[in-house]
Amino acid sequence: MVEAQATPAGAKPPEASPETALLVVDDDDNVRRALRRVLRRTRCRILDAPDAAGALAVLEREPVQVVVSDYRMPGLSGVEFLREVKERWPRIQRVLLTGQADSTAIEEAVNRSEIFRFIWKPWDDGHLLITIQSAIDQFWMVEENERLEAIVSERNAELERLNRDLDGKLAARSQALVRAAQEWRACFDAIGDPLAIMRAGGCEVVRANTAFARAAGVQANMLAALRCTDHAYGALPCPSRCLMPAAGAERETVFGERTWLVRSFPFEEEDSAAVVVFKDVTDEREVSRRLFHAEKMSAIGQLAGGVAHEINNPLGGILAFSQLMSQEQRSAEDAENLRLIQDAAMRAKRIVESLLRFSRRPRDEEKGPVELAKVLDEALFLVGPQLKDGKIEIVRRYAPAIAHGNANQLQQIALNLLVNAIQAIGKTGRITVACGAPAPGRVRFCVTDTGPGVKPEHAKRIFEPFFTTKAEGQGTGLGLSICYQIAEEHGGTIRLEPCDERGCGACFVLELPAHE
Repeated sequence: MVEAQATPAGAKPPEASPETALLVVDDDDNVRRALRRVLRRTRCRILDAPDAAGALAVLEREPVQVVVSDYRMPGLSGVEFLREVKERWPRIQRVLLTGQADSTAIEEAVNRSEIFRFIWKPWDDGHLLITIQSAIDQFWMVEENERLEAIVSERNAELERLNRDLDGKLAARSQALVRAAQEWRACFDAIGDPLAIMRAGGCEVVRANTAFARAAGVQANMLAALRCTDHAYGALPCPSRCLMPAAGAERETVFGERTWLVRSFPFEEEDSAAVVVFKDVTDEREVSRRLFHAEKMSAIGQLAGGVAHEINNPLGGILAFSQLMSQEQRSAEDAENLRLIQDAAMRAKRIVESLLRFSRRPRDEEKGPVELAKVLDEALFLVGPQLKDGKIEIVRRYAPAIAHGNANQLQQIALNLLVNAIQAIGKTGRITVACGAPAPGRVRFCVTDTGPGVKPEHAKRIFEPFFTTKAEGQGTGLGLSICYQIAEEHGGTIRLEPCDERGCGACFVLELPAHE
Protein backbone atom coordinates (compact mmCIF):
# COMPACT_ATOMS: atom_id res chain seq x y z
CA MET A 1 0.00 0.00 0.00
CA VAL A 2 1.16 3.59 -0.58
CA GLU A 3 0.97 6.45 1.85
CA ALA A 4 -2.20 8.51 1.77
CA GLN A 5 -1.83 12.05 0.50
CA ALA A 6 -2.03 14.82 3.09
CA THR A 7 -4.91 17.27 3.09
CA PRO A 8 -4.89 20.91 4.10
CA ALA A 9 -4.97 21.53 7.85
CA GLY A 10 -8.38 22.38 9.23
CA ALA A 11 -10.22 20.43 6.50
CA LYS A 12 -13.49 18.88 7.72
CA PRO A 13 -13.18 15.11 7.66
CA PRO A 14 -16.02 12.89 6.48
CA GLU A 15 -18.39 11.54 9.09
CA ALA A 16 -18.17 7.90 10.16
CA SER A 17 -20.97 5.58 11.02
CA PRO A 18 -22.04 5.94 14.69
CA GLU A 19 -21.57 2.21 15.32
CA THR A 20 -17.89 2.34 14.33
CA ALA A 21 -15.29 1.55 17.02
CA LEU A 22 -11.58 2.50 16.83
CA LEU A 23 -8.81 0.79 18.79
CA VAL A 24 -5.63 2.79 19.44
CA VAL A 25 -2.60 0.74 20.54
CA ASP A 26 0.54 2.58 21.76
CA ASP A 27 2.82 2.16 24.75
CA ASP A 28 3.03 5.96 25.20
CA ASP A 29 0.14 7.44 27.23
CA ASN A 30 0.67 10.88 25.69
CA VAL A 31 0.42 9.49 22.18
CA ARG A 32 -2.75 7.62 23.04
CA ARG A 33 -4.33 10.74 24.57
CA ALA A 34 -3.31 12.79 21.52
CA LEU A 35 -4.80 10.23 19.16
CA ARG A 36 -8.01 10.04 21.18
CA ARG A 37 -8.30 13.80 21.08
CA VAL A 38 -7.86 13.94 17.30
CA LEU A 39 -9.95 10.87 16.50
CA ARG A 40 -12.83 12.07 18.65
CA ARG A 41 -13.68 14.30 15.71
CA THR A 42 -14.67 11.18 13.77
CA ARG A 43 -17.49 10.67 16.30
CA CYS A 44 -16.50 7.03 16.68
CA ARG A 45 -16.20 5.03 19.84
CA ILE A 46 -12.53 5.20 20.86
CA LEU A 47 -10.84 2.30 22.64
CA ASP A 48 -7.13 2.13 23.58
CA ALA A 49 -4.58 -0.37 24.84
CA PRO A 50 -0.89 0.05 25.93
CA ASP A 51 0.39 -3.09 24.19
CA ALA A 52 -0.48 -5.95 21.87
CA ALA A 53 -1.69 -8.26 24.64
CA GLY A 54 -4.14 -5.69 25.96
CA ALA A 55 -5.31 -4.90 22.45
CA LEU A 56 -5.98 -8.58 21.68
CA ALA A 57 -8.01 -8.82 24.90
CA VAL A 58 -10.08 -5.81 23.82
CA LEU A 59 -10.64 -7.28 20.36
CA GLU A 60 -11.89 -10.54 21.84
CA ARG A 61 -14.67 -8.80 23.74
CA GLU A 62 -15.43 -5.70 21.66
CA PRO A 63 -16.43 -5.34 17.99
CA VAL A 64 -13.82 -3.08 16.40
CA GLN A 65 -13.68 -1.86 12.82
CA VAL A 66 -10.26 -0.08 12.67
CA VAL A 67 -7.02 -0.69 14.64
CA VAL A 68 -4.32 2.01 14.82
CA SER A 69 -1.08 0.53 16.16
CA ASP A 70 2.38 1.86 16.89
CA TYR A 71 5.29 0.12 15.20
CA ARG A 72 7.55 -0.23 18.23
CA MET A 73 5.90 -1.67 21.34
CA PRO A 74 7.06 -3.94 24.19
CA GLY A 75 6.34 -7.58 23.52
CA LEU A 76 4.87 -7.99 20.06
CA SER A 77 5.81 -5.35 17.56
CA GLY A 78 3.18 -3.46 15.63
CA VAL A 79 3.81 -5.59 12.50
CA GLU A 80 3.45 -8.88 14.40
CA PHE A 81 0.39 -7.63 16.26
CA LEU A 82 -1.35 -6.50 13.05
CA ARG A 83 -0.48 -9.79 11.38
CA GLU A 84 -2.25 -11.68 14.18
CA VAL A 85 -5.21 -9.30 13.89
CA LYS A 86 -5.32 -10.06 10.18
CA GLU A 87 -5.33 -13.79 10.79
CA ARG A 88 -7.99 -13.72 13.53
CA TRP A 89 -10.16 -10.80 12.37
CA PRO A 90 -9.46 -10.32 8.66
CA ARG A 91 -12.20 -7.70 8.21
CA ILE A 92 -10.67 -5.19 10.66
CA GLN A 93 -8.79 -2.46 8.82
CA ARG A 94 -5.20 -2.03 10.07
CA VAL A 95 -3.27 1.29 10.23
CA LEU A 96 0.42 1.42 11.33
CA LEU A 97 2.09 4.40 13.09
CA THR A 98 5.79 4.58 12.66
CA GLY A 99 8.37 7.13 13.68
CA GLN A 100 11.26 5.79 11.55
CA ALA A 101 11.83 6.01 7.88
CA ASP A 102 12.82 2.37 7.51
CA SER A 103 11.71 1.12 4.12
CA THR A 104 12.41 -2.47 5.22
CA ALA A 105 9.94 -2.09 8.11
CA ILE A 106 7.35 -0.57 5.83
CA GLU A 107 7.77 -3.39 3.28
CA GLU A 108 7.50 -5.99 6.07
CA ALA A 109 4.31 -4.34 7.38
CA VAL A 110 2.78 -4.26 3.94
CA ASN A 111 3.71 -7.86 3.03
CA ARG A 112 3.15 -9.62 6.35
CA SER A 113 0.31 -7.64 7.90
CA GLU A 114 -1.35 -6.29 4.75
CA ILE A 115 -1.94 -2.97 6.48
CA PHE A 116 -4.43 -0.53 5.00
CA ARG A 117 -2.21 2.57 5.54
CA PHE A 118 0.79 3.71 7.52
CA ILE A 119 1.19 7.14 9.06
CA TRP A 120 4.41 8.92 9.99
CA LYS A 121 5.06 10.35 13.41
CA PRO A 122 4.55 13.17 14.12
CA TRP A 123 1.30 13.09 12.12
CA ASP A 124 -0.78 15.75 10.53
CA ASP A 125 -4.25 15.82 12.07
CA GLY A 126 -6.01 16.25 8.75
CA HIS A 127 -3.99 13.50 7.17
CA LEU A 128 -4.70 11.23 10.14
CA LEU A 129 -8.45 11.88 10.03
CA ILE A 130 -8.70 11.25 6.31
CA THR A 131 -6.69 8.05 6.63
CA ILE A 132 -8.84 6.76 9.48
CA GLN A 133 -12.02 7.74 7.67
CA SER A 134 -10.79 5.91 4.58
CA ALA A 135 -10.12 2.82 6.70
CA ILE A 136 -13.62 3.08 8.22
CA ASP A 137 -15.17 3.44 4.77
CA GLN A 138 -13.11 0.50 3.55
CA PHE A 139 -14.37 -1.68 6.42
CA TRP A 140 -18.00 -0.85 5.82
CA MET A 141 -17.57 -1.17 2.07
CA VAL A 142 -16.11 -4.68 2.51
CA GLU A 143 -18.88 -5.43 5.00
CA GLU A 144 -21.52 -4.16 2.60
CA ASN A 145 -19.93 -6.06 -0.29
CA GLU A 146 -20.01 -9.26 1.71
CA ARG A 147 -23.59 -8.60 2.69
CA LEU A 148 -24.51 -7.91 -0.91
CA GLU A 149 -22.57 -10.96 -2.04
CA ALA A 150 -24.49 -13.03 0.47
CA ILE A 151 -27.76 -11.56 -0.80
CA VAL A 152 -26.69 -12.14 -4.40
CA SER A 153 -25.63 -15.66 -3.54
CA GLU A 154 -28.94 -16.28 -1.82
CA ARG A 155 -30.84 -14.74 -4.72
CA ASN A 156 -28.81 -16.78 -7.19
CA ALA A 157 -29.59 -19.92 -5.22
CA GLU A 158 -33.26 -18.94 -5.17
CA LEU A 159 -33.14 -18.13 -8.86
CA GLU A 160 -31.46 -21.45 -9.57
CA ARG A 161 -34.15 -23.22 -7.57
CA LEU A 162 -36.85 -21.30 -9.43
CA ASN A 163 -35.17 -22.18 -12.70
CA ARG A 164 -35.14 -25.83 -11.71
CA ASP A 165 -38.79 -25.59 -10.73
CA LEU A 166 -39.55 -23.79 -13.98
CA ASP A 167 -37.68 -26.43 -15.95
CA GLY A 168 -39.66 -29.09 -14.13
CA LYS A 169 -42.92 -27.27 -14.82
CA LEU A 170 -41.97 -26.77 -18.46
CA ALA A 171 -41.12 -30.45 -18.76
CA ALA A 172 -44.43 -31.38 -17.11
CA ARG A 173 -46.32 -28.97 -19.36
CA SER A 174 -44.50 -30.34 -22.40
CA GLN A 175 -45.42 -33.88 -21.40
CA ALA A 176 -49.01 -32.76 -20.79
CA LEU A 177 -49.10 -31.13 -24.23
CA VAL A 178 -47.66 -34.25 -25.84
CA ARG A 179 -50.19 -36.40 -23.98
CA ALA A 180 -53.02 -34.03 -24.95
CA ALA A 181 -51.88 -34.16 -28.58
CA GLN A 182 -51.80 -37.96 -28.45
CA GLU A 183 -55.26 -38.05 -26.87
CA TRP A 184 -56.52 -35.59 -29.48
CA ARG A 185 -55.12 -37.73 -32.30
CA ALA A 186 -56.62 -40.87 -30.73
CA CYS A 187 -60.04 -39.19 -30.44
CA PHE A 188 -59.67 -37.75 -33.94
CA ASP A 189 -58.93 -41.18 -35.40
CA ALA A 190 -61.57 -42.91 -33.27
CA ILE A 191 -64.38 -40.94 -34.94
CA GLY A 192 -66.17 -43.35 -37.24
CA ASP A 193 -67.24 -40.74 -39.80
CA PRO A 194 -64.63 -39.42 -42.24
CA LEU A 195 -63.36 -36.09 -40.93
CA ALA A 196 -60.73 -33.72 -42.31
CA ILE A 197 -59.33 -30.21 -41.91
CA MET A 198 -59.33 -28.66 -45.38
CA ARG A 199 -58.34 -25.42 -47.02
CA ALA A 200 -58.55 -23.86 -50.47
CA GLY A 201 -62.31 -24.22 -50.56
CA GLY A 202 -62.31 -27.89 -49.56
CA CYS A 203 -59.91 -29.14 -52.23
CA GLU A 204 -56.76 -29.68 -50.14
CA VAL A 205 -56.45 -31.81 -47.00
CA VAL A 206 -54.45 -30.42 -44.06
CA ARG A 207 -55.18 -33.27 -41.64
CA ALA A 208 -57.66 -36.16 -41.66
CA ASN A 209 -58.61 -39.19 -39.59
CA THR A 210 -58.21 -42.86 -40.45
CA ALA A 211 -61.86 -43.17 -41.54
CA PHE A 212 -61.17 -40.50 -44.18
CA ALA A 213 -58.00 -42.33 -45.27
CA ARG A 214 -59.92 -45.61 -45.69
CA ALA A 215 -62.72 -43.94 -47.66
CA ALA A 216 -60.22 -42.01 -49.81
CA GLY A 217 -58.21 -45.18 -50.44
CA VAL A 218 -54.83 -43.74 -49.38
CA GLN A 219 -52.33 -44.37 -46.60
CA ALA A 220 -52.63 -42.20 -43.48
CA ASN A 221 -49.15 -40.72 -44.05
CA MET A 222 -50.22 -39.57 -47.53
CA LEU A 223 -53.15 -37.44 -46.35
CA ALA A 224 -51.27 -34.16 -45.89
CA ALA A 225 -51.67 -31.89 -48.94
CA LEU A 226 -53.94 -34.48 -50.63
CA ARG A 227 -56.12 -32.88 -53.29
CA CYS A 228 -59.34 -34.22 -54.79
CA THR A 229 -59.26 -35.97 -58.15
CA ASP A 230 -62.25 -35.65 -60.47
CA HIS A 231 -64.06 -33.86 -57.65
CA ALA A 232 -63.74 -36.83 -55.30
CA TYR A 233 -61.59 -38.31 -52.56
CA GLY A 234 -62.03 -41.96 -53.46
CA ALA A 235 -65.51 -42.88 -52.22
CA LEU A 236 -66.03 -39.38 -50.74
CA PRO A 237 -67.38 -36.36 -52.62
CA CYS A 238 -65.22 -33.25 -52.83
CA PRO A 239 -66.62 -30.51 -50.53
CA SER A 240 -65.88 -27.87 -53.14
CA ARG A 241 -68.24 -29.74 -55.44
CA CYS A 242 -70.92 -29.38 -52.77
CA LEU A 243 -70.47 -25.58 -52.90
CA MET A 244 -70.04 -25.27 -49.15
CA PRO A 245 -70.54 -21.63 -48.05
CA ALA A 246 -67.75 -19.84 -46.21
CA ALA A 247 -69.93 -19.38 -43.12
CA GLY A 248 -70.27 -23.15 -42.72
CA ALA A 249 -73.35 -25.24 -43.35
CA GLU A 250 -74.37 -28.71 -44.42
CA ARG A 251 -75.21 -30.16 -47.78
CA GLU A 252 -76.60 -33.54 -48.80
CA THR A 253 -75.22 -35.00 -51.99
CA VAL A 254 -75.44 -38.29 -53.84
CA PHE A 255 -72.06 -39.66 -54.92
CA GLY A 256 -71.98 -43.03 -56.62
CA GLU A 257 -74.52 -45.27 -54.90
CA ARG A 258 -74.22 -43.56 -51.51
CA THR A 259 -75.86 -40.47 -50.03
CA TRP A 260 -73.52 -38.23 -48.02
CA LEU A 261 -74.28 -35.45 -45.58
CA VAL A 262 -71.34 -33.02 -45.74
CA ARG A 263 -70.93 -30.53 -42.86
CA SER A 264 -68.47 -27.64 -42.81
CA PHE A 265 -67.19 -25.82 -39.68
CA PRO A 266 -64.81 -22.96 -40.63
CA PHE A 267 -62.08 -21.66 -38.32
CA GLU A 268 -62.64 -18.17 -36.95
CA GLU A 269 -59.00 -17.14 -37.38
CA GLU A 270 -58.65 -18.35 -40.95
CA ASP A 271 -61.56 -18.21 -43.36
CA SER A 272 -59.94 -20.47 -45.95
CA ALA A 273 -59.68 -23.49 -43.60
CA ALA A 274 -62.53 -25.54 -42.19
CA VAL A 275 -63.33 -28.84 -40.52
CA VAL A 276 -65.35 -30.99 -42.92
CA VAL A 277 -67.34 -34.01 -41.68
CA PHE A 278 -68.71 -36.65 -44.04
CA LYS A 279 -71.63 -38.80 -42.86
CA ASP A 280 -73.02 -41.69 -44.88
CA VAL A 281 -76.80 -41.32 -44.54
CA THR A 282 -77.75 -43.83 -47.22
CA ASP A 283 -79.17 -46.35 -44.76
CA GLU A 284 -80.84 -43.62 -42.70
CA ARG A 285 -82.57 -42.23 -45.76
CA GLU A 286 -83.65 -45.73 -46.77
CA VAL A 287 -85.04 -46.40 -43.28
CA SER A 288 -86.82 -43.03 -43.33
CA ARG A 289 -88.25 -43.81 -46.76
CA ARG A 290 -89.47 -47.21 -45.57
CA LEU A 291 -90.94 -45.72 -42.42
CA PHE A 292 -92.76 -43.09 -44.43
CA HIS A 293 -93.96 -45.76 -46.84
CA ALA A 294 -95.08 -47.97 -43.94
CA GLU A 295 -97.03 -45.10 -42.39
CA LYS A 296 -98.63 -44.35 -45.74
CA MET A 297 -99.47 -48.02 -46.23
CA SER A 298 -101.02 -48.18 -42.77
CA ALA A 299 -103.19 -45.16 -43.48
CA ILE A 300 -104.22 -46.53 -46.86
CA GLY A 301 -104.94 -49.91 -45.29
CA GLN A 302 -107.31 -48.38 -42.75
CA LEU A 303 -109.01 -46.40 -45.49
CA ALA A 304 -109.21 -49.46 -47.77
CA GLY A 305 -110.74 -51.57 -45.01
CA GLY A 306 -113.50 -49.04 -44.43
CA VAL A 307 -114.18 -48.57 -48.14
CA ALA A 308 -114.20 -52.34 -48.75
CA HIS A 309 -116.85 -52.91 -46.10
CA GLU A 310 -119.04 -50.18 -47.62
CA ILE A 311 -118.66 -51.56 -51.16
CA ASN A 312 -119.11 -55.22 -50.21
CA ASN A 313 -122.83 -54.93 -49.41
CA PRO A 314 -123.99 -53.36 -52.71
CA LEU A 315 -121.75 -55.79 -54.62
CA GLY A 316 -123.47 -58.71 -52.93
CA GLY A 317 -126.85 -57.31 -54.00
CA ILE A 318 -125.69 -56.82 -57.60
CA LEU A 319 -124.39 -60.39 -57.78
CA ALA A 320 -127.52 -61.85 -56.19
CA PHE A 321 -129.98 -60.02 -58.52
CA SER A 322 -127.88 -60.71 -61.62
CA GLN A 323 -127.80 -64.42 -60.82
CA LEU A 324 -131.57 -64.50 -60.19
CA MET A 325 -132.24 -62.73 -63.45
CA SER A 326 -129.94 -65.06 -65.38
CA GLN A 327 -132.05 -68.05 -64.22
CA GLU A 328 -135.08 -66.65 -66.01
CA GLN A 329 -135.78 -67.14 -69.69
CA ARG A 330 -133.97 -64.29 -71.43
CA SER A 331 -132.90 -63.36 -74.89
CA ALA A 332 -129.34 -64.03 -75.93
CA GLU A 333 -128.48 -60.32 -75.72
CA ASP A 334 -129.92 -60.02 -72.19
CA ALA A 335 -128.12 -63.18 -71.08
CA GLU A 336 -124.82 -61.78 -72.35
CA ASN A 337 -125.42 -58.48 -70.54
CA LEU A 338 -126.19 -60.33 -67.31
CA ARG A 339 -122.99 -62.35 -67.70
CA LEU A 340 -120.97 -59.16 -68.15
CA ILE A 341 -122.63 -57.73 -65.03
CA GLN A 342 -121.72 -60.82 -63.02
CA ASP A 343 -118.08 -60.77 -64.30
CA ALA A 344 -117.69 -57.09 -63.41
CA ALA A 345 -119.24 -57.65 -59.98
CA MET A 346 -116.98 -60.67 -59.34
CA ARG A 347 -113.93 -58.63 -60.38
CA ALA A 348 -114.99 -55.85 -57.99
CA LYS A 349 -115.55 -58.48 -55.27
CA ARG A 350 -112.00 -59.79 -55.74
CA ILE A 351 -110.66 -56.24 -55.44
CA VAL A 352 -112.66 -55.77 -52.24
CA GLU A 353 -111.32 -59.05 -50.84
CA SER A 354 -107.78 -57.89 -51.65
CA LEU A 355 -108.44 -54.62 -49.85
CA LEU A 356 -109.76 -56.48 -46.83
CA ARG A 357 -106.71 -58.73 -46.76
CA PHE A 358 -104.56 -55.63 -47.14
CA SER A 359 -106.14 -53.99 -44.07
CA ARG A 360 -106.24 -57.11 -41.92
CA ARG A 361 -103.38 -57.76 -39.50
CA PRO A 362 -102.89 -61.46 -38.63
CA ARG A 363 -102.91 -62.53 -35.00
CA ASP A 364 -99.77 -63.90 -33.36
CA GLU A 365 -101.41 -67.27 -32.72
CA GLU A 366 -101.84 -67.67 -36.49
CA LYS A 367 -98.05 -67.68 -36.99
CA GLY A 368 -95.63 -70.58 -36.66
CA PRO A 369 -92.77 -72.38 -38.44
CA VAL A 370 -93.09 -72.16 -42.23
CA GLU A 371 -90.79 -74.04 -44.62
CA LEU A 372 -90.10 -71.60 -47.45
CA ALA A 373 -89.28 -74.31 -50.00
CA LYS A 374 -92.76 -75.81 -49.46
CA VAL A 375 -94.39 -72.38 -49.80
CA LEU A 376 -92.64 -71.83 -53.14
CA ASP A 377 -93.60 -75.28 -54.45
CA GLU A 378 -97.26 -74.76 -53.54
CA ALA A 379 -97.26 -71.35 -55.26
CA LEU A 380 -95.66 -72.90 -58.35
CA PHE A 381 -98.39 -75.55 -58.36
CA LEU A 382 -101.09 -72.87 -58.31
CA VAL A 383 -99.57 -70.99 -61.27
CA GLY A 384 -98.96 -74.23 -63.17
CA PRO A 385 -101.85 -73.70 -65.62
CA GLN A 386 -100.42 -70.33 -66.63
CA LEU A 387 -97.04 -71.91 -67.39
CA LYS A 388 -98.53 -74.31 -69.95
CA ASP A 389 -99.30 -71.50 -72.39
CA GLY A 390 -95.62 -70.77 -73.14
CA LYS A 391 -92.08 -72.05 -72.84
CA ILE A 392 -91.17 -70.81 -69.38
CA GLU A 393 -88.37 -72.61 -67.53
CA ILE A 394 -88.56 -72.92 -63.76
CA VAL A 395 -85.24 -73.14 -61.85
CA ARG A 396 -85.35 -74.15 -58.17
CA ARG A 397 -82.46 -73.32 -55.82
CA TYR A 398 -83.51 -74.37 -52.37
CA ALA A 399 -81.53 -74.36 -49.12
CA PRO A 400 -82.94 -75.10 -45.65
CA ALA A 401 -84.96 -72.07 -44.52
CA ILE A 402 -87.73 -72.08 -41.91
CA ALA A 403 -89.43 -68.75 -41.26
CA HIS A 404 -91.72 -67.68 -38.44
CA GLY A 405 -94.97 -66.49 -39.96
CA ASN A 406 -98.34 -67.29 -41.48
CA ALA A 407 -98.07 -69.89 -44.26
CA ASN A 408 -101.11 -68.66 -46.20
CA GLN A 409 -99.92 -65.06 -46.27
CA LEU A 410 -96.36 -66.01 -47.25
CA GLN A 411 -97.83 -68.19 -50.01
CA GLN A 412 -99.82 -65.18 -51.16
CA ILE A 413 -96.57 -63.17 -51.48
CA ALA A 414 -94.94 -65.98 -53.46
CA LEU A 415 -98.00 -66.32 -55.68
CA ASN A 416 -98.13 -62.56 -56.42
CA LEU A 417 -94.43 -62.47 -57.27
CA LEU A 418 -94.73 -65.51 -59.56
CA VAL A 419 -97.77 -64.09 -61.36
CA ASN A 420 -95.92 -60.78 -61.92
CA ALA A 421 -92.87 -62.67 -63.22
CA ILE A 422 -95.00 -64.73 -65.64
CA GLN A 423 -96.75 -61.61 -66.93
CA ALA A 424 -93.38 -59.80 -67.32
CA ILE A 425 -91.78 -62.69 -69.28
CA GLY A 426 -94.62 -63.40 -71.67
CA LYS A 427 -94.37 -66.67 -73.59
CA THR A 428 -90.65 -67.51 -73.28
CA GLY A 429 -88.15 -67.04 -70.47
CA ARG A 430 -86.87 -68.33 -67.18
CA ILE A 431 -88.03 -67.91 -63.59
CA THR A 432 -85.65 -68.73 -60.73
CA VAL A 433 -87.02 -69.36 -57.26
CA ALA A 434 -84.55 -69.68 -54.38
CA CYS A 435 -84.58 -69.77 -50.59
CA GLY A 436 -81.96 -69.94 -47.85
CA ALA A 437 -80.56 -68.36 -44.70
CA PRO A 438 -78.30 -65.36 -45.53
CA ALA A 439 -77.47 -64.58 -41.88
CA PRO A 440 -78.08 -66.04 -38.42
CA GLY A 441 -81.70 -65.46 -37.40
CA ARG A 442 -82.82 -64.47 -40.93
CA VAL A 443 -84.26 -66.41 -43.88
CA ARG A 444 -85.26 -65.30 -47.36
CA PHE A 445 -86.73 -66.36 -50.66
CA CYS A 446 -86.18 -64.75 -54.06
CA VAL A 447 -88.13 -64.73 -57.33
CA THR A 448 -86.05 -63.74 -60.35
CA ASP A 449 -87.25 -63.47 -63.96
CA THR A 450 -85.71 -62.74 -67.36
CA GLY A 451 -88.25 -60.11 -68.29
CA PRO A 452 -87.59 -56.46 -69.18
CA GLY A 453 -87.12 -55.48 -65.52
CA VAL A 454 -88.43 -52.44 -63.66
CA LYS A 455 -87.62 -48.95 -64.90
CA PRO A 456 -85.72 -46.75 -62.40
CA GLU A 457 -88.50 -44.17 -62.32
CA HIS A 458 -90.99 -46.92 -61.37
CA ALA A 459 -88.78 -48.73 -58.85
CA LYS A 460 -89.53 -46.24 -56.06
CA ARG A 461 -93.32 -46.57 -56.47
CA ILE A 462 -93.91 -50.27 -57.15
CA PHE A 463 -94.98 -50.95 -53.54
CA GLU A 464 -97.51 -48.10 -53.46
CA PRO A 465 -101.18 -49.14 -53.48
CA PHE A 466 -102.97 -48.90 -56.84
CA PHE A 467 -99.72 -48.18 -58.71
CA THR A 468 -99.37 -50.43 -61.75
CA THR A 469 -97.58 -50.40 -65.09
CA LYS A 470 -99.99 -52.92 -66.63
CA ALA A 471 -102.68 -52.06 -69.12
CA GLU A 472 -106.06 -51.04 -67.81
CA GLY A 473 -108.09 -54.02 -66.69
CA GLN A 474 -105.06 -56.31 -66.26
CA GLY A 475 -104.08 -55.37 -62.73
CA THR A 476 -105.34 -53.55 -59.63
CA GLY A 477 -102.01 -52.26 -58.36
CA LEU A 478 -102.56 -53.94 -55.00
CA GLY A 479 -100.44 -57.09 -55.38
CA LEU A 480 -97.02 -55.72 -54.38
CA SER A 481 -98.50 -53.34 -51.81
CA ILE A 482 -100.20 -56.31 -50.11
CA CYS A 483 -96.88 -58.18 -50.21
CA TYR A 484 -95.20 -55.19 -48.60
CA GLN A 485 -97.85 -55.00 -45.87
CA ILE A 486 -97.55 -58.74 -45.10
CA ALA A 487 -93.74 -58.50 -44.95
CA GLU A 488 -93.93 -55.56 -42.51
CA GLU A 489 -96.42 -57.45 -40.31
CA HIS A 490 -94.00 -60.40 -40.16
CA GLY A 491 -91.09 -58.19 -39.10
CA GLY A 492 -89.41 -58.61 -42.48
CA THR A 493 -88.76 -56.68 -45.67
CA ILE A 494 -89.48 -57.08 -49.35
CA ARG A 495 -87.37 -55.25 -51.88
CA LEU A 496 -86.31 -55.09 -55.49
CA GLU A 497 -82.63 -55.93 -55.90
CA PRO A 498 -80.34 -55.60 -58.92
CA CYS A 499 -79.80 -58.88 -60.74
CA ASP A 500 -76.41 -60.57 -60.69
CA GLU A 501 -77.12 -63.00 -63.54
CA ARG A 502 -76.83 -62.20 -67.21
CA GLY A 503 -80.18 -61.57 -68.92
CA CYS A 504 -81.93 -61.06 -65.58
CA GLY A 505 -84.90 -58.70 -65.50
CA ALA A 506 -86.28 -58.25 -61.98
CA CYS A 507 -85.32 -59.86 -58.67
CA PHE A 508 -87.68 -59.58 -55.69
CA VAL A 509 -86.37 -60.64 -52.28
CA LEU A 510 -88.48 -61.38 -49.20
CA GLU A 511 -86.45 -61.51 -45.96
CA LEU A 512 -88.03 -62.73 -42.72
CA PRO A 513 -87.10 -63.65 -39.14
CA ALA A 514 -86.13 -67.29 -38.80
CA HIS A 515 -88.17 -69.58 -36.58
CA GLU A 516 -86.37 -70.35 -33.33
